[in-house]
Amino acid sequence: MIGKLATYLQCGGASVSRFRKAQRGATAVEFALIAPAFLGTLIAVLQTCIFLFAQMALQDAAVQAGRYFMTGQAQNNGWTASTIISKVCPSALFTCSNLVLVVQNASSFATANTSAPQLYNNGTAVTSFAYNPGTPGEVMVVQLSYPWSVVSGPLGFVLSNLPNGAAQMTGVSAFRVEPY
Repeated sequence: MIGKLATYLQCGGASVSRFRKAQRGATAVEFALIAPAFLGTLIAVLQTCIFLFAQMALQDAAVQAGRYFMTGQAQNNGWTASTIISKVCPSALFTCSNLVLVVQNASSFATANTSAPQLYNNGTAVTSFAYNPGTPGEVMVVQLSYPWSVVSGPLGFVLSNLPNGAAQMTGVSAFRVEPY
């Protein structure tokens, strides 16, 4: 009986030694441990890059819309908010029907309100926004706002700040209307 136990322990020791030296499958196990953090970071970086690229495009569109008001083209031609949106919407990135245009005047640059317009009020979408095209010499603020759909990443990465899981991005242009 003691002989059988000695043989078993000898074989068992060799098995443990072989198990420690075995490397097959180690890469798969290591990848399984690292993959969630790596993919989460990758998704967060890509989502942020795309969001910032779209934000830059929206800011350019707001500057372009501001030029229409600054030079009097919008006022002289009687353009509505939807006309201006159709002229400046970067349709490759945005659904133009979801783009919101807010045009306000102010008594001076110090009193101009450049904060992002409120797209939701207690979870309900706001549908009417200020549209005052202004007259020569007035200080104006033109804002384009868009509810950008975002994907919640793993590990708790979230860009959304709206009730529907989207992130509000806004482009702003402030200027004084030229004489026209």
